[in-house]
Amino acid sequence: MDSVQKDEIALKILRELLQYRRRFPGGDTSIAEEEQRVTQVQLPRIRAFIENEQRIEFVLPAFPTKSPNTNKVIGAVPDMAERLSLIFLNSLCQRIQLYYPPGAHIVICSDGHVFGDLIRVSDEAINHYQREIEGLLHEVGATHLSVFNLGDVKGLAEHTDDYDLLRRLLVDGYAESEEAIKQQLMQDEQGLLLYRAITRFLYEDSQLPGYSGSNAALQKDAKQRACGVIQRSWAWGNLLAQHFPAAIRLSIHPQPVDSLKMGIHMMPTKDDWLTPWHGVAANVNGQFVLMKRKDAQSLDGELVEIRGTPSHYLIEQPQMA
Repeated sequence: MDSVQKDEIALKILRELLQYRRRFPGGDTSIAEEEQRVTQVQLPRIRAFIENEQRIEFVLPAFPTKSPNTNKVIGAVPDMAERLSLIFLNSLCQRIQLYYPPGAHIVICSDGHVFGDLIRVSDEAINHYQREIEGLLHEVGATHLSVFNLGDVKGLAEHTDDYDLLRRLLVDGYAESEEAIKQQLMQDEQGLLLYRAITRFLYEDSQLPGYSGSNAALQKDAKQRACGVIQRSWAWGNLLAQHFPAAIRLSIHPQPVDSLKMGIHMMPTKDDWLTPWHGVAANVNGQFVLMKRKDAQSLDGELVEIRGTPSHYLIEQPQMA
């Protein structure tokens, strides 16, 4: 394979990813301009794998645990939203292998235990969710995917009976102070968008059935926790960069165009921040899309069960003439 062919393959792989890139809403630059800048960052990294005839390795911090808010999700275990997302990720690698024989592999770096206490989901619930994800990988035949979590980190694995200690060790070893992170977030619009999005997730996840307090109290609490979630998330990213230094870094959030990370969608959705664990799969006239549970219900969605377990919604809408 000559140099021109290697360049063409690298660009083809990048274009596969760009089709699904998450963007910050309301940006001033065009998609073409953004993709040009993303290409400047990502193409040399992809090209390095091809130059060495290596399997392309991606890391994706994702699939932490289900949101506790039943206005957003069906339940606490993976459902059709996760199933379709894993199938998509595996098929992405399969498509790459069609024209690049060494292929591609995505390491799903499950981050539920990284901030479980801050999102107020128990470590037991996170363990159960992660076991179900691993079972789902086998069930759908996702041979191009694997899972890596906090308990797999060398030097930390012996502490999996104490996740609070694991989280402290992660922060001590890989995180900046919350104050330093807050200053970074306030420096540009994209940092503010991230902070607001995480605050919104935490606020919505706190609006549980039976809550009788004020929304203002929930909002204040969410703001206080948001910076800690971002601190832990960035610490996890720093750890992954150390463990997988050459890997192409994917994300489930929109990312700046000059970042080493690229946000990708795993399912069609109108919300650039929505994820399978904060929403439900809805089959709308034969096309699966991702939305919040309350939105599926407002469209008169019918809950579908598979083997007795709630899976997704079926929505029939009038076709346009």
